[in-house]
Formats: sequence, structure tokens, C-alpha cells
Amino acid sequence: MTSNKIVDSPSARVTALADSFKSVLKRGQQYVDLLDQLAETDQASDLLDAATALTKLDLHNAFIDFPQHYQAADYYMLFMGRLLEMHQVDAIKVKENGQHQFVATIDPLDDAVFKFEVGGNGEAAFTEQHQAQPLFYLNFSDRLFQFNNRALVNYFIVYALKKHSDLELRDAIKPLIEFANELASDLNFTINLGILNTANDERFKLREPDLKLTVIDRLFVRTAETDYMLMNLPHNSGAELLLDQGIKLDLSFDPDDYSQEWAFQVKDPGEQVSFFDILLHYNLVRQWYLNDRSALAVRSEEMVIVPDDDDQQEEVVATSEPAATEKAAETTDSSAEDAVASENEESVDKED
Repeated sequence: MTSNKIVDSPSARVTALADSFKSVLKRGQQYVDLLDQLAETDQASDLLDAATALTKLDLHNAFIDFPQHYQAADYYMLFMGRLLEMHQVDAIKVKENGQHQFVATIDPLDDAVFKFEVGGNGEAAFTEQHQAQPLFYLNFSDRLFQFNNRALVNYFIVYALKKHSDLELRDAIKPLIEFANELASDLNFTINLGILNTANDERFKLREPDLKLTVIDRLFVRTAETDYMLMNLPHNSGAELLLDQGIKLDLSFDPDDYSQEWAFQVKDPGEQVSFFDILLHYNLVRQWYLNDRSALAVRSEEMVIVPDDDDQQEEVVATSEPAATEKAAETTDSSAEDAVASENEESVDKED
């Protein structure tokens, strides 16, 4: 009884209020210092430290309302904007909207607005607001970056290609790839470019383990009246589509691998073309892929940190993440098969 009376006494309440003021003032100074660091530092490591601390800083106080401040999603966006600024990348513009939220626009997608949306695990998704497509995921704590294959196709291939040319969309995706590469080079992030990877040895595994050969037969039919040639691979392990500029698209499985998982693989002399580029520039492949997307959808790999069984040290692994069933989409986009010729003249960033 006595203890409760002391806690509820006027002097105890005043002391509690004074302690709250002290706590808020101390936390407020910490908040201001971190904001200054986020806005002014020219060191990538300091930028990441400030952004990470701000996303975790709790400004809630039972007695005192803290003045207007930003939310965790805003610090992810400010971090991205500052890192791109350090590398003189100006195609992505970050600004504050009327709701005091930081959003981004990407040239030349003048009709699109992007925001970060933060999940319960602290992972932030860079999400196009009109179509609700999370193009990539960013995790400060584990230093992971990963593109979302399904969202890339949904937004750029299915939706945006109706309003923009293939070369405009290729320009729009470049600064996002640059951001990923900057994370890797400046801050040792582990990055997964997904279907944007241009390495010739990269295999893009299908979400479904089995593939009916009638799906490949439909591509044979589509190529019959074109200048492209579709050839069977040895051991009946799949097919290879010969495009222009020495570009080849394989859909196959490894006959020496017991799992015999089907995968796409893009091969080009300069390693400048990704599977995303193939869908973007070649109407023939795009229509075939979208019409049979339930069978041909590329798997999204979820990158996670797990302890090593032997030494309990952390290592990065990729695990298959089951995706919701994708509805086969149709599009009437015009042919863009000659776009890769001009695109090959430009230098495209490759994964480190």
C-alpha cells in the first residue's frame, strides 16, 4: 500500500514527468544528430549507420508528444536518394509529398510514384504505388538486396510496356541496377539481380518443377514464320532459340542433375543481355511467355541469413520462396525485336 501511495503522489508524478523530459531531450538530440549525419555525410558507411539507427529509433513517450518526424520508410528512401546522389545518379528523384512522406520518381516513368513499405521483420519493399508492385527488397541489418522477379514482370512487361517504349523502360531500370551495384561495392551488400542478371552462366529456374513439352511446342509454332530458329538441345533436355546479334535463349534442364529443374538461360557475346531484356525487346518471346506464364514463371529466391551448422557463423543462402499463383497475362504490345541491336551498343552494369 505504501509503495503505491508513493508512486501516485504529486511529487512522484512530477519526478516522472521531469525524467520524461530529460529522456525526450536526450533522444531528441540523438535524433537530430542522426538526421544531420544522414543529410550531410559523404561516407557510405556513415550513411548506412545513420539510416539503420533512425529506422530503429523509438520516439514514443507517454508524457510528451515528439514534434513532427519521419517514419522508417522515409529513412530508407532518404538513404537511397543520398547514395545515388554520391554516385551522381540523377534519374531517380526523391521528394517529400503532401503527407510528409518521401517518395521517388524515375525518369522517364513520369506517371509512377514509388515508396518504401516496411514489413514486420524490418525489410523494406520499394513499391510502385498505383500497381502495388514491390520491385525490390532492402534489408539494412543483414545487408541484403534482392529484386522481385514477379513484380518486375507485372509492372514493366505487363503494365508499363503499354505506355512506354522498350528503350524507355530499359532506361528506367538502369538506375535501380546501379543502386544495387553501389550497395555491393560501397557497403558489401549481398545482391540478387534476379532476371536482370546478364551473366551468361546464370540460370533462372522456373517456379514449377515440371514443364509440359507442349509449352515448348507452342514456341516452335510461333517461330515458324520468323527469321529466328528454335533448336532441340542434346539428350532432349530442352530447346535453344537463336535470336539476332548472337543472342541465344535456352529453356532446359541439366541432364546430369537428378532434380532436372527447368530454367531459362541467356547467352550473348558481350554478356549485356538479361532475361528481362529478352522479355522487354522480343515480342515473340514476350507473348509466348505471358500466354503460358503459369508454367514459365521464373522462381523468386528469398535470400536469408542462417547459422552455419559447423561453426555457427552467419552465411547468406538463397531458398525457394513459394509464390502465389500467377494468372497468365496477355498483352498486345507492338514488336520491339530490333531494339536489342541498339541496346547492345550501350554498356549495361553487371552483377559484381
